[in-house]
Amino acid sequence: MKMEVIAGRVKQASLELAAATTQLKNKALENIADLLLARKDEIMQANLEDLERSEKENLAAPLLKRLKFDESKINEAVAGINSLIRLEDPVGKTLLATELDEGLELYRVTCPIGVIGVIFESRPDALVQISTLCLKSGNAVLLKGGSEARKTNRILSEIILSATKEVGLPEFWAYLLETRDDVQEMLKLDSYIDLIIPRGSNEFVRYIMENSNIPVLGHADGICHCYVDENADLEMAKRIVVDAKTQYVAVCNAVETLLVHKNAAAEFLPLLKTALEEKNVEIFGCPQAQALINIKPASKADWETEYLDYKLAIKIVDSMEEAIEHINTYGSGHTDSIITNDRKKAAYFMDHVDSGNVFWNCSTRFSDG
Repeated sequence: MKMEVIAGRVKQASLELAAATTQLKNKALENIADLLLARKDEIMQANLEDLERSEKENLAAPLLKRLKFDESKINEAVAGINSLIRLEDPVGKTLLATELDEGLELYRVTCPIGVIGVIFESRPDALVQISTLCLKSGNAVLLKGGSEARKTNRILSEIILSATKEVGLPEFWAYLLETRDDVQEMLKLDSYIDLIIPRGSNEFVRYIMENSNIPVLGHADGICHCYVDENADLEMAKRIVVDAKTQYVAVCNAVETLLVHKNAAAEFLPLLKTALEEKNVEIFGCPQAQALINIKPASKADWETEYLDYKLAIKIVDSMEEAIEHINTYGSGHTDSIITNDRKKAAYFMDHVDSGNVFWNCSTRFSDG
């Protein structure tokens, strides 16, 4: 089937989905959750085949971890769907009502975007998250996942469409694309597609922006930071940094650079090094950090690198202001966190760091979802 024909059918389905009731959408989500559990053995077998093929192709270990979709991840996906069911329907909310004249009233009411094209990495749980979020918000979706996950994505897509067809949702409200040629064709279809969300490198996101007339909501690198202030609880700081780095290294909200105030460094860095070594994290550091702990040297390139691996760069700073300047210079504007007991410093940090998510005494991993 030609890409334009597919997009046309998805566009038509989007009109039906936009009018679906909350009850119908929630019933569809319940069906998806039930069918994911009922067919989990098939899902895991497909995923095992993807993993075995990717191992033979020497896919990096962190990316293999991202690709894995085992029983625990299926259960997490189902828990996410159940949480989504409990959320209010975002469609049909009156945000503003204005009386323009006697008997003439104007309302601003939330509505679906329409058709969204999402290009995402080789992470099967992303397919479940994206499709169910689109369903809840009344948006049709064209999905293009990484080729490493193709068998897992196929069965997940089939399960989702089968579950939603049972309640009467249109067949083409979601469609899985499988080739790079499909993506190239999709970029031309501004008559059918209302928004593209590409997840990947800065270069990839720029390429999408430069080669399509469709609006793009870009999701690029995740160069995230934790700053440990001189007033931090160092035991808490250790737990936060270890979680931010090692809980799931191959995601965009894992911390990549740690900034430590000079007055906390001598006590904190040895504690942290021991904890990170237990997790097999490779540490790079500035000369001041190297003087305190035995680690590899860091260069400017490390401040600009999204490792997506068990690696962490450390820089000692003279002040919170220097930490903020470093983050705003080298960060990607994704997620950054300050660890301090000083409320005023936390407020200043959150006001001056130019990122989408800025946290206080919290792991960067909490920006997920």
